[in-house]
Amino acid sequence: MEYQDRSTSRAWQREVAESVIAGLGVIVAEYFDVGCSRRVPWVRRPQAGALLAALSATDRGFDAVVVGEYERAFYGEQLTRLALMFRRHGVQIWLPEAGGPVDIGSPEHRALVSVLGAQSQREVLRSRHRVLAAMEAQAREQGRYLGGRPPYGYRLVDAGPHPNRAHAGWGRRCQRLDPDPVTAPHVRWMFEQRVAGRSVAGIARELNERGVLCPSDVDPDRNRHRSGGVWTLRTVAVILANPRYTGRQVWNRQRTEHSDRAVTRRLNPAGEWVISRALAHPALVSEAEFVAAQQVRAARPTKDGGVRRYLLAGLLECWLCGRRMDSHWVHGRAGYRCRHGYSSARPRSSARPKSVYVRDDVLLSQLVEFESELGGHDVDDGDVRSRVAAIVAWLKAAAMVIVHDGTAWEFATG
Repeated sequence: MEYQDRSTSRAWQREVAESVIAGLGVIVAEYFDVGCSRRVPWVRRPQAGALLAALSATDRGFDAVVVGEYERAFYGEQLTRLALMFRRHGVQIWLPEAGGPVDIGSPEHRALVSVLGAQSQREVLRSRHRVLAAMEAQAREQGRYLGGRPPYGYRLVDAGPHPNRAHAGWGRRCQRLDPDPVTAPHVRWMFEQRVAGRSVAGIARELNERGVLCPSDVDPDRNRHRSGGVWTLRTVAVILANPRYTGRQVWNRQRTEHSDRAVTRRLNPAGEWVISRALAHPALVSEAEFVAAQQVRAARPTKDGGVRRYLLAGLLECWLCGRRMDSHWVHGRAGYRCRHGYSSARPRSSARPKSVYVRDDVLLSQLVEFESELGGHDVDDGDVRSRVAAIVAWLKAAAMVIVHDGTAWEFATG
């Protein structure tokens, strides 16, 4: 926890650990992670990862690891998986709940570890539910700023004492968003241009030509994970799709997913966003202008007033670079392409691989021919497009994509 007394927590955990090994050994090294959730795998915790790396060292100086409290160290089945690694290196794991070393081969200890893991998981889930429910209410009813990087075009200003008396007594204060005099005009200009029908690429290209600093260059301390330098299509598109510019607070736009390899942040569906009932900060654009910008992005009308439809939009992935292919109208027919990250918002690179193009009608015909590869699902007889519509529905339901290299394709998990 951000406001947890770390020195106190460390002291009582060490005291518990010392009582477990009293008269049997001494502590020769400490591995104490700060600011890491127990849900994070050990390999991605700084101190826990260092401990795992030390297991294979010939001069590690210890033959057992004693834990101050199970819930502070493990989550779910983590201990069961780690115990095998510790056993391979001849290192025991001692728990205060077990009164000494843990023997995963013992039915009693396996049951104990299973109960402790479930208890640790339950504690996290209960705390998470309470916190998320409170944050949802604070965002919707109070319009409170709940942390994170301020959107491009805004800065953080003081919003008075914290509404919780205890927090206020400790000197904590609230913050809110306020227009940044330097970057707010660029946001307003982007929306004006988009509502007028200008492409996202055209907006990004002009920003680059005018030398306007992109978000990661304006605030590098909060954007250390980004390289910066230029405006990209995605940067402009994300700004144009952010309803916080209407003056309303928005929460739960994205979620964080943990795995053994990395932390991934994904955008939640718009229906799951929590939007404040009342205005929470000064607006940079009106709600009508924001809605108009979204309609321009979604409709993409043609010169004759029609709207082009692409059945496989979002379902094609480039085999070469792993990007999703763009829907593309060329020579009077639908198709898909991948330019491997190149867009008209940036200069062309001579080292860029050749673009991949896939004709819509050709791929649709091939999909119908290979219906049997889709697991025997039912597809009604009819024309090609109606049959493919059923295939597309199956792909979406199964979270599958079509990986294409320009000549051949295969199905893969999305």
